Amino acid sequence: MNETSVTTDGRSVLEEEGEIAADYLEELLDIADLDGDIDIDVDHDRPALAIVAEEDSDGLRPLVGKKGEVLEALQELTRLAVQTKTGNRSRLMLDVAGYRQERKAVLTSLAEEAIAKAEADGQDVALAAMNPFERKIVHDVVAGAGLVSDSEGVEPNRHVVVRAGS
Repeated sequence: MNETSVTTDGRSVLEEEGEIAADYLEELLDIADLDGDIDIDVDHDRPALAIVAEEDSDGLRPLVGKKGEVLEALQELTRLAVQTKTGNRSRLMLDVAGYRQERKAVLTSLAEEAIAKAEADGQDVALAAMNPFERKIVHDVVAGAGLVSDSEGVEPNRHVVVRAGS
């Protein structure tokens, strides 16, 4: 079954994955006694869920953790919960309290600075270690600017190198 497949009740597979993930996350919020709403969407052919604060987003910060580490773990657990129900590996993306959106803005700016430096100096620019989500954002910005970038190193020290070009 692929992403454009439809379930027996007429929902797309991606919508079904989103709903399964939302149910899992709602249970987790109840257990942790945290207030939050779950927004479900489909973005770039993958389910996209966001836990948003009903009032105070600081109450959700424990679900983000230091440098998004808890968020990454929660995303993996949610993917596993979906896989358990569907039998298929999910590529869902999870955001909590707008962390990924904020991070995307910071990384876009960082990538633009690295691009400008690579073009001005004519030398490759290596950035700090990043997780796969963060590296993808940088790679997309670099490609959009017409340059090339590569990921180098081994987790957890894998990082992006913006190539100066020839």
